[in-house]
Amino acid sequence: MQTVWAQAINPTINSEINNGLILKDIVLKTGDNVINHKLGRDLQGWIVVRMQDSFVQLYDKQNANQMSSLTLVLNSSGNGKIDLLVF
Repeated sequence: MQTVWAQAINPTINSEINNGLILKDIVLKTGDNVINHKLGRDLQGWIVVRMQDSFVQLYDKQNANQMSSLTLVLNSSGNGKIDLLVF
């Protein structure tokens, strides 16, 4: 029984998203924004968990980021403030 439970539960427990951080009050400007993700490893993904001042469209520029183990590069369609879950 323990082996079956471990096989079912361990992938969820070991998921990178469980080791993520919420970065609060990230101020965005129009264009590229370089954000220190504070993970100490390569970023796997990100999720906007709160958009505060206005609606902006974001797109990820990580493929061209030379410092992906330290930073996240997001391009924003406008100015705003967000909270990000990074993992």
